[in-house]
Amino acid sequence: MKRYLLMFLTGLTVATLSCLPASAGCLADPAPCKFDLGTYHLILPEGADPAKPLPAVMFLHGWGGTGAATIKNTGMMSVILDRGYAMIAPDGLPDAEANGGSWDFHPDYPQKRDEIAFLKGAADDAAKRFGIDRSRILLAGFSIGGSMTSYVACQDPGAFAAYAPVAGSFWRPHPAACAGPVRLLHTHGWTDVTVPLEGRSFGGGAFAQGDVFQAMEIWRAANRCAKAMPDGFQMTGIYWIRRWTGCADGSALEFALHEGAHGIPKGWATLALDWFEGL
Repeated sequence: MKRYLLMFLTGLTVATLSCLPASAGCLADPAPCKFDLGTYHLILPEGADPAKPLPAVMFLHGWGGTGAATIKNTGMMSVILDRGYAMIAPDGLPDAEANGGSWDFHPDYPQKRDEIAFLKGAADDAAKRFGIDRSRILLAGFSIGGSMTSYVACQDPGAFAAYAPVAGSFWRPHPAACAGPVRLLHTHGWTDVTVPLEGRSFGGGAFAQGDVFQAMEIWRAANRCAKAMPDGFQMTGIYWIRRWTGCADGSALEFALHEGAHGIPKGWATLALDWFEGL
């Protein structure tokens, strides 16, 4: 199944990261942080006060990626750390068909690990050991990491404070409904042909990416939005943003499009943190 489900992402994780040298491990330890369900990498902002709980971004890599490679995306990392956030980069399970790991994100297929339990466990472990504010963690991810982010938001919206998938969403069949309400910012490229906005199929149609526009409809239903059309629009930098505000209390929903292809677009970290801090 994974041969068809995941092969489309071969090589893309490395290609879309700005892999300049950066330390990756568990603070000063070059090895990743370990707990009973798996491993993750963690960096704190310079001058962090151990007595003051820190907000964090937990970012999920794409297929074939690793937490260590995520930490080396210095363009994204520098913005997050300079804003006073810790960075948590979990490791997906090793994949025999990739150089790195992946996520068992699709609820209709057998899972080697309870990924939601793993991600929540990593957040709990980081909060306990490194002073992370568990109530202020933004879960984000790229490509299949974005799909994993979307499924966590759908199935367990209270697991994290908010969600920001990039270039990855549901796969078919789409969820009939999500638990909701949820606070979510979805970012996607207009010219993405790896994960097109409408999705594409593999293995003779046996596996298929979902339709991002249908995913937004599912999110609107979960958030009990009064209207299908957005009630807020914004153009900022490379982004065209659509916003729904007439929804359930405590929810938030935005859709940020850019003209680029499959990747983490320029300025995404600033966009996501500005949105997160405005909730």
